[in-house]
Amino acid sequence: MSKTKTLVTSIVLFGMAAGGYAWHVRPQGNNPSTNSSQPTKDATAPTPVTSATVRSADFPIYLNSLGTVQGLNTVVVRTRVDGQVDKITFTEGQLVHEGDILAQIDPRPFQAVVDQANAKRAQDAANLANANLDLQRYTKLGDFATRQQTDTQRSTVAQITAQIAADEAAIFNAKTQLDYATVRAPITGIAGLRQVDKGNIVNSSTQTGIVTISQIEPIAVVFTAPEAQLSEINEAARLSKLKVTALTSDGRKTLAEGSLAVVNNQVDTSSGTVRLKAVFDNKDHTLWPGLSITTRLLITTLNNATVVPDDVVQHGVDGLYAFVVAADNKAEQRKIKAGRSIDGQTIVEDGLQPGERVIQSGQYKVKPGTIVSATVAQSEPAAATSAK
Repeated sequence: MSKTKTLVTSIVLFGMAAGGYAWHVRPQGNNPSTNSSQPTKDATAPTPVTSATVRSADFPIYLNSLGTVQGLNTVVVRTRVDGQVDKITFTEGQLVHEGDILAQIDPRPFQAVVDQANAKRAQDAANLANANLDLQRYTKLGDFATRQQTDTQRSTVAQITAQIAADEAAIFNAKTQLDYATVRAPITGIAGLRQVDKGNIVNSSTQTGIVTISQIEPIAVVFTAPEAQLSEINEAARLSKLKVTALTSDGRKTLAEGSLAVVNNQVDTSSGTVRLKAVFDNKDHTLWPGLSITTRLLITTLNNATVVPDDVVQHGVDGLYAFVVAADNKAEQRKIKAGRSIDGQTIVEDGLQPGERVIQSGQYKVKPGTIVSATVAQSEPAAATSAK
């Protein structure tokens, strides 16, 4: 028997004699947990990352802003005469055309004025005919009629002739007032909520109006731009008409495309911005007056710009940098100079070349010289940039 076995047997017998307790001693060489092999990490295994390719692409320069849709023309239709509303001939929300009848005011008082003016003109015409006959008689009498009588009659004819001219003006005015009794649409657009009902008394001094009409084909969008971008916008506008895209307020859906129409003639000194107006055809009525939207003004396009996804650009104590995957799959830290960015894409002005592979995600596991296993990222969105 070996010394180890003898020692174990002695301890067990002594424990049982002392109080029934036994100590179990396991030989060190027979411990399975000690002998089992544990997996260890291979220090040379590549680090998994996601990579992207530096691209060369035409890169549009955009100016993003918030805008408000407005009717190209908005008119509050008011009555120009006093009277009672006999008819309302439009429906709220209806597309009305220029010249369409919107309301009819009781025309009888105005027709009576027209009739009176016509009667007065007929009376004065008869007086003029009689005065002309008298003038002819005085003229034929020659020396038998005094010069004073002839001159007086000639003056009477001129006075009545002038009175007839005044009568014609009164007739025109009376007919105009009669025409005003029929309220017509001054522009083509969408009629809003009706402000008066049939039977109401309206007058020309009322500010409420009958209805508001907004022209939505075409329609306008007003937005702002920083004063620092004004010279760039004006320079681009002199070369060509600038394209403006209208998107939903969250910027996710395109609503319509139009063009820049007006740059306001002064800068708002309180905000340091200038107001701009774009015009959209809006044939499908996607844009509606009062709607808040996001606008995107295309200022210019950079040809053959170097473009990478935003996640490639990293911030360090020495500035911006990116990890480039070299031919031997080792990560190389490269200092870069980045330009404008939007929609997940950034222009790299210096430090990267088109065709190089760069790490898009997993940079926290990488340091210069690390061997990486790069998985190509999913397809990248179209390149675009925002002026800041």
